[in-house]
Amino acid sequence: MSRFLTRPLHVLSIGKAASHLAAAFDRLCPGAAADGLVIGTHRAGDVPSTMIWIESSHPVPDARSVDAGVRALASARTLPPGYGLLVLLSGGASALVALPAAGITLEDKRAATRQLLGAGAGIHDLNAVRKHLSAVKGGQLAAAAAGPVLALAISDVVGDDLSVIGSGPTVADPSTFAEALDVVGRFGGPAAFPSAVAARLRAGARGELEETPKPGDARLERSATEIVGSRRDAAAGAASAARSLGYQTIVVDEPVVGRARDAGPRFVEEARRRAGSGDEPVCVIATGETTVRVTGRGRGGRNQEVALSAARTLAALPTPAALLSGGTDGVDGPTDAAGAVADGTTLARAVHAGLRSPEAYLDDNDAYRFFGALGDLVITGPSDTNVGDIQILLIGPRGGSVG
Repeated sequence: MSRFLTRPLHVLSIGKAASHLAAAFDRLCPGAAADGLVIGTHRAGDVPSTMIWIESSHPVPDARSVDAGVRALASARTLPPGYGLLVLLSGGASALVALPAAGITLEDKRAATRQLLGAGAGIHDLNAVRKHLSAVKGGQLAAAAAGPVLALAISDVVGDDLSVIGSGPTVADPSTFAEALDVVGRFGGPAAFPSAVAARLRAGARGELEETPKPGDARLERSATEIVGSRRDAAAGAASAARSLGYQTIVVDEPVVGRARDAGPRFVEEARRRAGSGDEPVCVIATGETTVRVTGRGRGGRNQEVALSAARTLAALPTPAALLSGGTDGVDGPTDAAGAVADGTTLARAVHAGLRSPEAYLDDNDAYRFFGALGDLVITGPSDTNVGDIQILLIGPRGGSVG
């Protein structure tokens, strides 16, 4: 990176942490940024005077996202001789910079994304489709750059796959049109998607359209991408706080993934096994990202479903325990909550409050209403960054309490 900093830089800071990352770079490397664009959901803190602030849309892209995509791509293509392009990526970049490919409208992309998310598609499948409907994702930003590119990314995806973070605008795309078409087939079929989307993916699978840049593409030889933050940093921070409070602390490195309503009891059971039967209070921490299949009409998010699905398992434990599941960005699904807390008393308190069974709320994807009635939603407000989700289980000694 030190050699990269010897040249004047154009900065593209994109994502929920865009303002903070741009300001941090300017503070650590004063004078290195000749100019730049800062693209985020809201302006947080001071944006360096050499950079232009652009407000965009997340989680659903809109016309502002397209304008941001046009400007980002243009800035890469028009780098002056001797300049480098520094890209600062954080969670939300995929929606904040959205430039549809030829023949695809923004509404086509939005409808395809809604269909995939509603059908429970994970981030890898989702991005395989989005990259093949885009003119900037899947390595296309770096391929268009007129100079060398360095991207520093905060990872919000399990596995820290560089081609998935922000839909990989600066790295080679290993996915293909054929794979994207297969994803469409698995999550509703072509008829469930806009006709232009299905037509483009079919044409690409037949070899009639140029693929996204692949590993070995000469246009990416001057591009490098590095991770500067991930879910493990969130786990480490939580573990430090737990130890300071006197908890024996266990960090589970294996990510919490899969369907949210299955992940809750699975994590509690695994955490209880790891905690053993000691006499000291234990804090078990895990991170990851689950998925939700939307079948109901309620409100909620994956973290609220993780917590709700664990209620029965928590009630059956021989020791007091409490589970928090939350999004590190402070936002869980289309709600104002980051997540929720469930403990061994959740079921009894729900009965006392006249609520239906947890399963009924899960079936209606209505965990928000359940936890709202109990006062157990976790509302933090946006954190302005994202490294995935975190689950924290506190287990007290037999006959004691969790804290």
